[in-house]
Formats: sequence, C-alpha cells, structure tokens
Amino acid sequence: MTPPRRKVQAYRLGWRAETIAALLLRLKGYRIIARRYVTPVGEIDLIATRGPVVAVVEVKARSGRGGADAAESLGARQRRRIERATGAYLANHPGSEARDIRFDLIVVGRGFLPRHLPGAWIAGD
Repeated sequence: MTPPRRKVQAYRLGWRAETIAALLLRLKGYRIIARRYVTPVGEIDLIATRGPVVAVVEVKARSGRGGADAAESLGARQRRRIERATGAYLANHPGSEARDIRFDLIVVGRGFLPRHLPGAWIAGD
C-alpha cells in the first residue's frame, strides 16, 4: 500500500526545509550533530552545536508572508514535546547536559530567505 500523495509531498517539503536549515546553520558556524532525532516521546528536527551551546532546532516550512506566522504555529504542546525529546537526548548523551541548551526555530519557505530565531522559547514556557 503506497502512502497518500499528500503525505509524500509533506515529507519531501519537510526534508527539504530541514536540509536548507542545516545548511544555514553550517554557514553560521554550527556543527550538525543529529537530524530527525527520534525518541519515544517525540522528534527533534536538528541538533547543532557551536561553542558551549547545544541548539535544539525546530524547522517550520511556510509559504507567503515571510513566515511571520511560524512562531505562533509552534504551540505550547509542541514545545513540551520537543522539550521531553531533548530530555531523552540528554539522558542518552552524557556530557551534553553540561552545555547551554537553547531552543531555536528556523522558518523556511518560498519567496523569503530562511530565518533563524535563536532562543525562540525557554523550556517550561
């Protein structure tokens, strides 16, 4: 049984957006250490490091308006899921918890340059 066409398109769009986001981070001097990191409690799109910072990055693909609505689309429930997945990542990677953990958002879409929003939210908000 093949997946519905819309699901395949959404998967490809997400993969493309994450690739662009990873390239943007690399250009900014980050090292990508994980992509689509899956845990029993959720998935993290990208995990990157630069200096003492571990950036846990959520990537949003948007069209039009320069992605102005992307930050609002990241609801409290999704943030909590990402925070729980980050806890699982830290539990499996000793030493990472000693670094500064930051939650970032990268918005990617047609018609505008990718936007990186470092510290898009604080855990527990």
